[in-house]
Amino acid sequence: MFTKRSFSHLRAARCGHVALLVLLSVLAAYVPVTAHPPRQQPGAVMVYLPVVMKEQCNVEALPRINAPYFRGDILFERTAIAWFGQVSPTRNYTDIRVGYNADKLYVYLAIFDRALWYDERPTSQTLTQWDAVTLLLDTANGNALSSSTWRFVAQLYGDPSPERRAVYRGGPSGWRAVSVPFEAKPGWRGKALNNDDDSDRGWAMGFTIPFHSLGLTGAPQRGTRWRMAVIVHDRDSRAGPPIGDQSWPPAASLNNPACWGFLHFGLPSYTATARRSGSRIIYRPTENSPLVPDADVGGAIANQCPGDEHHIWNEWGNRNYGRAPDFNIQNQSDVADWPCFAKYYITFPLDNIPRGKIIISATLTLHQFGNAGGSLAQPSWIQVLIVADDWREDTITWNNAPLAYENIGGSDVPPITDTDWPGWPGVPRRWDVSYAVARAYARGEPLRLALYEADSAYHSGKYFVSSNTGDWNKEGRPRLEVVWGEP
Repeated sequence: MFTKRSFSHLRAARCGHVALLVLLSVLAAYVPVTAHPPRQQPGAVMVYLPVVMKEQCNVEALPRINAPYFRGDILFERTAIAWFGQVSPTRNYTDIRVGYNADKLYVYLAIFDRALWYDERPTSQTLTQWDAVTLLLDTANGNALSSSTWRFVAQLYGDPSPERRAVYRGGPSGWRAVSVPFEAKPGWRGKALNNDDDSDRGWAMGFTIPFHSLGLTGAPQRGTRWRMAVIVHDRDSRAGPPIGDQSWPPAASLNNPACWGFLHFGLPSYTATARRSGSRIIYRPTENSPLVPDADVGGAIANQCPGDEHHIWNEWGNRNYGRAPDFNIQNQSDVADWPCFAKYYITFPLDNIPRGKIIISATLTLHQFGNAGGSLAQPSWIQVLIVADDWREDTITWNNAPLAYENIGGSDVPPITDTDWPGWPGVPRRWDVSYAVARAYARGEPLRLALYEADSAYHSGKYFVSSNTGDWNKEGRPRLEVVWGEP
């Protein structure tokens, strides 16, 4: 049974699966909050580390996170979502959430990890030899270490721990330790920290970095682009050694900003002015057609919230549900419930859109037929993201699914109740994907999308009809409506 622990930065919630509700009935819930920065540590110690440069990466292939702006408090469930890593007994998976307001940047990491270990006698030099996170930022969007490059490190612990965090600033000679205010709030779910039981579920770290700590007078202007990378460090026993790091992007390394991803301030927008000359609705025409492949990964409806320890660490991330007639999209702030989490992938061919046109608009429509939690179901903000790499419907899994290239927005999806169920094909839910279609069309590629959420509450899962539904419900299949015009 998991030991009760509460995080000060995560909100109370419930999962939609009855069996897991019993298993997790003792779990406390948690909510993100804005906290005061720690006391500035006097006497910064100069620590120079050698710089080992690697080859340059393809800038166009590097993923990016488009951070939404919040006028007041940063809303956890509306932060941008991204992810990396894999689920296995020896590898960790991580969800990234990012948002900002006029004063600060918020970066939150939720890490699936079955063995949680921290250093009982920490030093700044050994923080990353235990469960820890390194957040890398370059405010000048550069390709090499400079005074605009920052490295924030925080190690897992039961409470915020100034002695388990460090910050460094870059330069031509490497990194040097500095003292600037920032907050790093840890949280965890499992049986116990520093325990050989290996039946934990995971941990979290929320970074709150005031812009003035980075030498800025306020938030960057919308459209500003920084370099960003995240490295998750893992240790699964007291004796060690540390297990290999995992990073976003996968090619990221500590000393080479040229291979970091991008942090873009503000969500992308798209407008086009043209005389409308045509439109097309794209969807799978028959049950046996190969067009518009789609797949659920993770906590699919057929695999939602399993509680068996062997299954979740050895099988859950490697199961394929590409032929299922329905799918689930779900996430929440309680990392213990990650076996409930599910993402959705879909690809639309754009071959039948005439070349040489201007994309005016594009709308993705999914038909919802249910939700996790029954009468306790909560509304969701389901995000849509561009996927750059191809995948196959009959082989895609949580562990081998391509990473998101960038997030482009989202839509509110309320729960369905007995009183507002209209019957099949379900309730249409729509997303504006004009930006994504225009990009794919210009590149001569199919439209590849993923849908996921950054929700906080339990009971946030939403159930939809897939391309594989029977022909009796073909109107419920996912569809893309594209409108184009003349140059």
